[in-house]
Amino acid sequence: MLAVRDLDVFYGAAQALRGVSFDAAQGQVTCVLGRNGVGKSSLLRAIIGIEPIAAGSVSWNGEKLNGMAPWDRVRRGIAYVPQGREIFPLLTVKENLETGFAVLPRGERSVPDEIFQLFPVLGDMMGRRGGDLSGGQQQQLAIGRALVTKPKLLILDEPTEGIQPSIIKDIGRAIGWLRDKGGMAILLVEQYFEFARDLADNFAVMDRGEVVMGGDRAAMAANEAKVRRHMTV
Repeated sequence: MLAVRDLDVFYGAAQALRGVSFDAAQGQVTCVLGRNGVGKSSLLRAIIGIEPIAAGSVSWNGEKLNGMAPWDRVRRGIAYVPQGREIFPLLTVKENLETGFAVLPRGERSVPDEIFQLFPVLGDMMGRRGGDLSGGQQQQLAIGRALVTKPKLLILDEPTEGIQPSIIKDIGRAIGWLRDKGGMAILLVEQYFEFARDLADNFAVMDRGEVVMGGDRAAMAANEAKVRRHMTV
């Protein structure tokens, strides 16, 4: 389980996160929702160690991660799919996937077959450069690259952004399949309400750097209008 407690993050004098707390459990999808600029990406960057924490804590399976380098967090089973995908455009699909080998022992450095089952297009384009793929295909590649590391916590920052509807459905099915396997906690930041609603086991809504709402799937359905208001510009 991921446990975030009373998290504060600053950019200079500006406070990006104020006392943020929530959990993300194995076998569940936890969605963090909110409009642009409320601190969602800052939260993920703090969890993976890119942004320093001013106060509070991030723990994974009971181990506090505060001050731990990002690569050490990856070795503990945490994988991050950033907003904007950030694949390597001049590397082939195969080479992009193989960058995930860096945290694996030499005997485990292979691309799992399940990645090609989830995203068959990647298997068809192994020799193509990442920059030649469509936005949706690049998003599938970014998720596949994260899965190569064999994560126990998969963090996705707005995976539907700028993606065509057919691939959004493919990504949603992939997330649901990974959740249903039961061995992974999934933390999903999203602005597309319907996508989040269909996947979320639990949710947290952020506004101005704080969690202002949260609960389980039933609570999300019961408070849909209020949740949508927090996601509307």
